[in-house]
Amino acid sequence: MNQPLENIDELLASHKLSKEDYEHIKKILGREPNLVELGIFSAMWSEHCSYKSSKVHLSGFPTKAPWVIQGPGENAGVIDIGDGYAAVFKMESHNHPSFIEPYQGAATGVGGIMRDVFTMGARPVANLNALRFGNVLNDDKTSKHQRYLVRGVVEGIGGYGNCMGVPTIGGEVSFDECYNGNILVNAFTLGIAKSDEVFYGRAEGIGNPVIYVGAKTGRDGLGGAVMSSDSFTEESKSLRPTVQVGDPFTEKLLLEACLELFKTDYVIGIQDMGAAGLTSSSFEMAGRSGSGMVMHLDKVPAREEGMTPYEFMLSESQERMLLCAKKGSEAEIIEIFEKWGLDAAVIGEVTDTGRMELFWHGEKVADVPVDPVSEEAPVLNRPMKEPDYLKVVKGIKLEDFPKVSNQEAFEKLIASMEVVDKAWIYEQYDSMVQTNTVKKGGSLDASVIRVKENGRALAMSADCNVRYCYVDPKNGAAAAVVESGRNVAMSGARPLAITDCLNYGNPENPEVMWQFAQGCLGIKEACAKLNTPVIGGNVSLYNETEGVSVFPTPSIATVGVNDDQNKVLFSSFQQEGNLLYLVGETKHEFGGSLYLKEIYGVVEGEMPSIDYEKELKLWDLVIEGNKKGLLEAAKDASSGGVAVALAKMAAVSSLGCDVTMSVENEEDIFSESFSRAILEVKPQNQEAFEAFAKEYLPFELIGVVGGEKVKINDVSIDMKNLKEVYFGRFKEVVEQDL
Repeated sequence: MNQPLENIDELLASHKLSKEDYEHIKKILGREPNLVELGIFSAMWSEHCSYKSSKVHLSGFPTKAPWVIQGPGENAGVIDIGDGYAAVFKMESHNHPSFIEPYQGAATGVGGIMRDVFTMGARPVANLNALRFGNVLNDDKTSKHQRYLVRGVVEGIGGYGNCMGVPTIGGEVSFDECYNGNILVNAFTLGIAKSDEVFYGRAEGIGNPVIYVGAKTGRDGLGGAVMSSDSFTEESKSLRPTVQVGDPFTEKLLLEACLELFKTDYVIGIQDMGAAGLTSSSFEMAGRSGSGMVMHLDKVPAREEGMTPYEFMLSESQERMLLCAKKGSEAEIIEIFEKWGLDAAVIGEVTDTGRMELFWHGEKVADVPVDPVSEEAPVLNRPMKEPDYLKVVKGIKLEDFPKVSNQEAFEKLIASMEVVDKAWIYEQYDSMVQTNTVKKGGSLDASVIRVKENGRALAMSADCNVRYCYVDPKNGAAAAVVESGRNVAMSGARPLAITDCLNYGNPENPEVMWQFAQGCLGIKEACAKLNTPVIGGNVSLYNETEGVSVFPTPSIATVGVNDDQNKVLFSSFQQEGNLLYLVGETKHEFGGSLYLKEIYGVVEGEMPSIDYEKELKLWDLVIEGNKKGLLEAAKDASSGGVAVALAKMAAVSSLGCDVTMSVENEEDIFSESFSRAILEVKPQNQEAFEAFAKEYLPFELIGVVGGEKVKINDVSIDMKNLKEVYFGRFKEVVEQDL
């Protein structure tokens, strides 16, 4: 078993392990490791699997509430959605693979997150995504490459999700030069299960069989977890072999086979083989129950000739699961998977040794204690330093720039990549399959599905304003929680929990580590104040190329429940003649705004202030007002302020509006003050609405729906022109090289 390792310095470097790590491994084993064991430690101690740089900052997240069934630590989080049903959901990143190979990187990201959800016993019913790209507008090499990445990523997401028959119902796309060297691809899946039929990733019961199911194992994805734990350089372009290749048709069969299996009582625990494949799935299952495991790697179904134990343990081939079953049920389980055309093989059993013992044709090739691999993974308290740039950007104000007319600013803002409709993207996704989608991509704010089983609706939204996170890493992250929750509330649903995807730069840079720590503080604060606990998530570090890190990007996905699926509130105008109200207070707040970015090309200033009490009052006003039947539509005012929000509502509904709002400064129609919403009310409900709303927040009647123009104070645009820009601009930009 123990052939001495040669070229140890080279081996450690290729496995991203330090000399200290190696000494620690020798201490755990009581001897030198062999290559298989070194590979196991390398994968499990990678940033991707062990959270070694982030762990110290993740403790203390609010994770409990009466409706939380399962918090962080499992394949996905679970919340109670009433009447014996649960929503199972999670968001994960596939950034590095998507930058190297956009189609497969994005496709396997979607496949992996869906497996995380159906592993828990839930049928996936909705996908979202949060995508960040660099500058796509110019004619240079960078913009051309970014447009190629947009096309590849979107095709990969659509290709996989559509084949699985799971609707992609919404998401978020933003563009900034900071992503020129590292795009971000965050995928979210939500599934429905009976709350007493949720399955967990555990291996327990001495002598119970460990069964491998799904696709055969090949060499694809070797070293993927380690690759995703490092920065990009010019040489990274050669990393293509570390990107897995997905097969959605196999995954669809695996989904159906697993759901059939879950109707039996054969399963003790089940785990998706995601990052680090067989290594992470086996160690996590044994670790959660304090057991050990024997595995015979020569029994693993192989797709390629001459594979080694090292390759079997570290391959990240897709569409595979590891399950622990009741002894005696092996034949029945294998029969289910073979019926669906999938491989299934008993490859080991649960032991009480607390050790992972691996065999190859009868010879022991690795013997590693389970607990220390996770419990003694390096936990780094990396140095932190407040970034120097913050001292400069905080003092910048709108008044420091030359004045631009509101009309000119309005025309620029509504044509910006952030604002315009992304139909080119979401029309490549099947949003209506399963026939439960009530509010899909393009319909503004949250996306909504109905839950046929209990008559309720689930609203979900993925959000992060990266400009705020750059100018104020703590409050920017808090603002992402706030906005994601507000979007859900705008649909009439009560926000209940979040999952996050914390995308940051190189943790070895003290300024990035400070940004990360501050972001975690902001999320903790916002989730505690808004009563939306964190039930799972993902950390993606090393989003850096040639020394340039991305802006802090903590993507937040919030899920909420509307008790009545027939009372989903929409976010675009509903009827000519209806009244428009602005609820909440508009201040002169432009720090980190879309206005500063689009008009002056800067991300600077002090971001809008957060008032959690006012935010909750706004949510309550919309949720309760909707229950009482007082509202026709609700849209939050965020990026680009009230003017941009109204323009979007008009474009989507093909109805104009005539609005006059009170402002101290004429530019405040673009201010991004928080805790504000535009509400549409029928004239006959005016009195009842005003009597109801005054109990919550200040409001102003600002205008009416209708007409051939969008008029807001001193700006206006014909509906025809607005729709041409809003619906045509994105396609024009992204397809310009084709």
